[in-house]
Amino acid sequence: MDEPRYCYRHPDRETGLSCSECGRPICYECMTPAPVGLRCPEHSGKPQGMRKVTRAAERAVTGVGGRRVNAVTLALIAINVGVYLAELAAGGTVDGVNNWIYNHGALFASGAYTQGTVGTLPAHAFAPGYHLVGVAHGEWWRMITAAFLHYGPLHLGMNMYGLYLGGTLLEHVIGRWRFALLYLASGVAGSAGALLITPNSTTAGASGAIFGIFGALFVLERQRHISTGGQVAMLIVLNLVFTFAVPGISIGGHIGGLISGVALMLMFLQYRRSALYSASAAAAVVAISVVVAYMKVRGY
Repeated sequence: MDEPRYCYRHPDRETGLSCSECGRPICYECMTPAPVGLRCPEHSGKPQGMRKVTRAAERAVTGVGGRRVNAVTLALIAINVGVYLAELAAGGTVDGVNNWIYNHGALFASGAYTQGTVGTLPAHAFAPGYHLVGVAHGEWWRMITAAFLHYGPLHLGMNMYGLYLGGTLLEHVIGRWRFALLYLASGVAGSAGALLITPNSTTAGASGAIFGIFGALFVLERQRHISTGGQVAMLIVLNLVFTFAVPGISIGGHIGGLISGVALMLMFLQYRRSALYSASAAAAVVAISVVVAYMKVRGY
């Protein structure tokens, strides 16, 4: 694992960025996008922080020498899209349902399975030909697999757009492996939130993990590691309004992911010099999420 690098102007800020002229590490507040690569204040002619999340995401795709540095973000997008295409190939509808992948990967506390379909059938759950399925019956993998399933191309496209914009920026700031840990842990925390609030509903989507990204960016903004002019906070507010205003959206999933992202980013900053502590923090968030889900689905 590479040793952490810190901005030469802000020694307390870990960064994955470098000036393409002198090679010195720089944080987002010190960087200036150039036609090729990034520039530190001395080589840009003026200090400049990023003013928009969207601009940062569009410009910050390559690092020194054109090396791609948002590999995890692109890999996650590819996995999500690949899973959706696999659902279609497995005979699913354009909405991503009625296929083996969805039936065995979507999130719900308890349901019944028969003849290739899953549904909440409490009145017939013990009838011949049915068997119980769901997180309450030991299918804990659904807490992570559900984060890679989507209800059709619009749902998938909106989530992948948010993942690309927010993920590219966050991956640059905290590095690949911390970003991957935060994304996956937030996905699990989002599932825990969905089970806590709506255990009898079927939930799918990467929104919990993406809200975790937004929460992490909010912490970085508040602690002046990035400068977005308050747009991260506005983005979170708008998405929360949308979450509560539109029926059918998993409120618990979004809130759970957001809380996870905020908490993990605070711990990552606290333990920025220790890879072990950062990984342990992500493991702790996952463990707490599973405990919360277990207590809910088992009726404690």
